[in-house]
Amino acid sequence: MSFTIPIFPLNTVLFPGGVLPLRVFEARYVDMTRDCMKNDMPFGVALIREGREVGAAAIPESVGTTAVIADWDMQQLGVLNLTTVGRDRFRILSSEVAANGLITARAETISEPASREVPPENRVCVSLLRAITAQVDAKHLPPPRHFGDAAWVGYRLCEFLPIPLAAKQKLLELDDCVSRLQILTKYLEQHGLAIGK
Repeated sequence: MSFTIPIFPLNTVLFPGGVLPLRVFEARYVDMTRDCMKNDMPFGVALIREGREVGAAAIPESVGTTAVIADWDMQQLGVLNLTTVGRDRFRILSSEVAANGLITARAETISEPASREVPPENRVCVSLLRAITAQVDAKHLPPPRHFGDAAWVGYRLCEFLPIPLAAKQKLLELDDCVSRLQILTKYLEQHGLAIGK
């Protein structure tokens, strides 16, 4: 089933379960945020394929992640500070740009495959993620934490590793969570980050 969702194109890739702080100041996105909060609705975060975050409407990638607003404040007039959490992957089917530059899309949810355990050959991903978790603030990696879940481990590592944005986008689009871990394991080995191996 398709649904309508406003799109926030950004120079970042949001993964399901990930925490994304945002500073919103452009009128179109302040209005979008207000509407989402008023109607308890998510908005879509998608990596910019062409264009910029500010100004004319950018062209987003066709696959993104819905974001729900977990917290907000306005310490400075006209600037919203949001804490958002990634929920579901989606695919844009069609889109239109309003006069104010806000993109609205018809989209469909991309179903997540059934949960799978982390294979033994990819345990280095868990070891590194545990080490990262010990160093970061809980607000960046809030519980519950699912170190045995291949999808969760893969998504979290994608967020923390310095992988190029285009590669992060491809990893988001992958439906097979074990294939994602295999790619990440290879990356860790190539960059000397495969701790505990």
